[in-house]
Amino acid sequence: MIEIKNLSKTFRTAEGEVEALKDVSLSIPDGDIFGIIGMSGAGKSTLVRTINMLERPTEGSVIIDGVDMGALSEAELRKKRREITMIFQGFNLLMQKTCLDNICFPLRLAGISAPQARERALALLETVGLADKAKAYPAQLSGGQQQRVAIARALATDPKVLLCDEATSALDPTTTASILELIRSINEITGITAILITHQMSVVESICRHVAILDGGVIAEVGEVGEVFSHPKSAAARRLVFPDGDAAASLTRDRDEHILRVVFNGNQATATPLIAHMAVEKGIEANIAYASTKTIDGREFGSMLLGIRGGDNVLREAIGYLTRNPDILAEEVHLDD
Repeated sequence: MIEIKNLSKTFRTAEGEVEALKDVSLSIPDGDIFGIIGMSGAGKSTLVRTINMLERPTEGSVIIDGVDMGALSEAELRKKRREITMIFQGFNLLMQKTCLDNICFPLRLAGISAPQARERALALLETVGLADKAKAYPAQLSGGQQQRVAIARALATDPKVLLCDEATSALDPTTTASILELIRSINEITGITAILITHQMSVVESICRHVAILDGGVIAEVGEVGEVFSHPKSAAARRLVFPDGDAAASLTRDRDEHILRVVFNGNQATATPLIAHMAVEKGIEANIAYASTKTIDGREFGSMLLGIRGGDNVLREAIGYLTRNPDILAEEVHLDD
């Protein structure tokens, strides 16, 4: 269990103090795939770097398996960090060393003999699908392959926690999907706790079980990914889950048109043509400006923006009709939502 308690971080700059994190508290269960998401400048990277004390918090504590990371001596902290490894957007491989040597490097630092380190590194290259790249150098690999080597190196010391700081941001969508699937597979096989820092909701939706939304250094919302997607409570969560502001603006062309957001939670609700049924049964026509469907943790979720004309009574009738199904959320949207 990772417990982050009342954690704050203030940086002192030439222009004055900057509060990067403000009283952040989180609990991350063992074996979870946990997403921390927010826009640029939200404090995500600072937060992940406090977990292994690469960044010392100004206040608060990080407790891993009952151990207060901030109370450890430098020697104790170096030993503990073998259990908490990181991968980054820039891969951070040693360019003058082969893939095999890159993976052997942390093992040799840990005092593992050269033959044992080589055996472990070869097995890890097999795990990440690069058994034939042992003698290759990073410059000879694609971005996705370099990140796989970085993951293998991170796993070398058999860690309990894998921190991923924007690890797929430099990759194309297809390569991103393959790297996320690799992390999921490693999590299932080893039980490692994976913490993903990202600004992309698609990354969280595709792999994470829980998510915390960071906004201006503050936790705006935290919960199961499916719940946050289908019922976002904070303004920060709504901006990330529903990136449909341009579509909303296109619907507000006269005062008689209301904007209605409809969220479908579950396979049956997503597959039902409710908008067509509403038009036939209630005579309420809807202008669909935006629609999307996603699969999260094996369940189908969908959302759409509708333009409803006819005044407040028609809007209320449409909401009532749609929300007869308990797996559907319908609510009016304003441009400042």
